[in-house]
Amino acid sequence: MYHILYNPLSGSGKGGERVQSLRELLRDKELNFCDIREIRDYAEFFAGIPAEDALVIAGGDGTLNKFANFTDGLTYPANLYYYAMGSGNDFRQDVAPGENGLIPLAEYLRDLPTVTVNGKSYRFLNGIGYGIDGYCCEVGDQLAKKSDKPINYAGIAIKGLLFHYKPTRSDGDATVTVDGVTKSFGKVWLAPTMNGRYYGGGMNIAPAQDRLNRERTVSTVVLYGSGKLKTLIVFPSIFKGEHVKHTEMVSVMTGHEMTVKFDRPVALQIDGELVLNVTEYTVRSAAKSETAAESETIPTEA
Repeated sequence: MYHILYNPLSGSGKGGERVQSLRELLRDKELNFCDIREIRDYAEFFAGIPAEDALVIAGGDGTLNKFANFTDGLTYPANLYYYAMGSGNDFRQDVAPGENGLIPLAEYLRDLPTVTVNGKSYRFLNGIGYGIDGYCCEVGDQLAKKSDKPINYAGIAIKGLLFHYKPTRSDGDATVTVDGVTKSFGKVWLAPTMNGRYYGGGMNIAPAQDRLNRERTVSTVVLYGSGKLKTLIVFPSIFKGEHVKHTEMVSVMTGHEMTVKFDRPVALQIDGELVLNVTEYTVRSAAKSETAAESETIPTEA
């Protein structure tokens, strides 16, 4: 049997309709559909799935994020899959571009990085958007409450660049600390930290980032130092990952612990999930988190 945990709110509220396509994809299988919002105890739910059965998580990037956090520390069923039916589907674009079927999921849920923001910590799969990318998520959420039409995040970004969003000050009040080394930046437009390559519905913001890299590092990308016109010209190249060629205004840093600070509170998004009024965030890779845990539990000699 295939147990389908689906989010009816995914895909701009069309998840309940889109999940029905699994009936054709898995037409020879016995299916059990369940609204993921109704699960209260995942440990109990997993225990009720026979070893030979499969579990499918059907939704968008936000659904995956919530599933990863709600199930942190649990042992997943042996046959665990993902079925993409969100608006952006950045996870699918990163790990299985063009795949319209089931994607094996378990290996991508191991050793996830965590972000600490406003005193709370969360695991994430794709990335942390901070700056104008967080602003786009904030505006997109507002528009989604008014209409069920797909959100044009690229359009929101362009309008934001031209009329609404202001970068940090030009005197270097924005900082990025990578494994203890701090660097200052002026006029920062965005400063995401990525576990994968894509966010924002197809933006290849960190083209060299490998979510399964052996060192388990993450990448922080800073777009800075440019005016509106130059930023507007370069911005579309993010979709192809070509913005990194503009080294005079794009800095890419990799490491295990990244702290980003702005000179004022702005919106932040975690795999598309919005957090408001953020002045700084810290990302720790799985390797960094394990090191910290070991230092807390292993006694030192007097």
